Amino acid sequence: MSDAHGVARDQLRAFVERIERLEEEKKTIADDIKDVYGEAKSMGYDTKIMKKVIALRKKDDQERMEEDLILDTYLSALGMIPGAATDEEEAA
Repeated sequence: MSDAHGVARDQLRAFVERIERLEEEKKTIADDIKDVYGEAKSMGYDTKIMKKVIALRKKDDQERMEEDLILDTYLSALGMIPGAATDEEEAA
């Protein structure tokens, strides 16, 4: 076996082991997050809404505004916004 082959094998093993360690850390962090949500829920907080808040905080203002505009457009088109007429209602 050539020395280059051995070096490549060692590098590959090192990468795989690093990824495995990180995956384990990721699992631990996910478990910790789950525990925090459980604690919040036990204190009466709506965890579904908390998750939405966290997702919104990750976005910048412009991205949030664009998504809100598109959402309002879709809801309006489906008649889900009070006072907004759909094409079917306008045709009647």
